[in-house]
Amino acid sequence: MSDMIPTWVEGVLTPVEKLEAHRKGLRHQAISVFLMRGNKTLLQRRALGKYHTPGLWANSCCTHPYWGESALDCAQRRLGDELGLPPIPLIFRDRVEYRADVGGGMIEHEVVDIFVGTLPETVPVLPNPAEVMDTIWQGLDDLAQEVVKTPASFTPWLQIYLRDHAASIFGDMHPA
Repeated sequence: MSDMIPTWVEGVLTPVEKLEAHRKGLRHQAISVFLMRGNKTLLQRRALGKYHTPGLWANSCCTHPYWGESALDCAQRRLGDELGLPPIPLIFRDRVEYRADVGGGMIEHEVVDIFVGTLPETVPVLPNPAEVMDTIWQGLDDLAQEVVKTPASFTPWLQIYLRDHAASIFGDMHPA
């Protein structure tokens, strides 16, 4: 059932196939991770083979838990799958809900557990090319300016996180 994600159907958490949840815009669980080095966060550019938002810049890691998988276990799994990272200590920062059109007739309606962690400089980032085409460390203030200047280069959820939830995600480091 690895392609089944926790989705609310008529108010009950139910396993639903991921593509179906996106095509119907069903409210479902997700995780997002922001890896930090000082005031810089690791961004990934989504691989061109992704079924939605290919080639757009996103936060360090994001996905949906498998049915029965905890949010923290999911975050650790995807850091490995997407960025080739070992388990990193992560801190839960917030749970947010958003709904966004992600193109191709798909809607993300997510309830997201957001985690933040510090990635030591001694730990290399080894992106999986099927998931990630590029990575960059970006200062939070510069990132906030870039998102305003060229929003079409960034995923809808990253824009929402920076616009509406930066203080709860980044604390005192959040962009002005």
